[in-house]
Amino acid sequence: MCGKEDSLFKTEIEGTLLNVCSKCSKFGKVMARVEVEIKTEKKQKKISEKEEPKKEVAFAIVEDYADRIKKAREKSGISQEDFAKKINEKESLVHKIETGHIEPSISLAMKIERFLKIKLIEQYEEKHINKKGTESEEFTIGDILKTK
Repeated sequence: MCGKEDSLFKTEIEGTLLNVCSKCSKFGKVMARVEVEIKTEKKQKKISEKEEPKKEVAFAIVEDYADRIKKAREKSGISQEDFAKKINEKESLVHKIETGHIEPSISLAMKIERFLKIKLIEQYEEKHINKKGTESEEFTIGDILKTK
């Protein structure tokens, strides 16, 4: 209840089992003592130092999406109006996508891919590398806080 993590007790307070400190345990019925492993900063630092660069999978719409969609739609002999009805979207949205004024969302691009049997979404991996101790020419919020 207070957030203290020294020695915890599993306590029933108003019908709910909570892990509370010795002072807060007086508000209910103590059921058992809870063993808590306190994490130290040294352990956390060692874990973060051993971590490899994180890989993140991202999706992007191909640059020539408008041409691909228009060519595939025309090849199948469907009008914009019928195509819009088939994928359950507005005809004006289909027109704007085919002219390149609006880029479709990933979910809409997937829907168009399935219907027209074309490829609109590219998958790529981004690697995030933690650079510790490197100086940057940019000013960060942390730099401002340190100077004050």
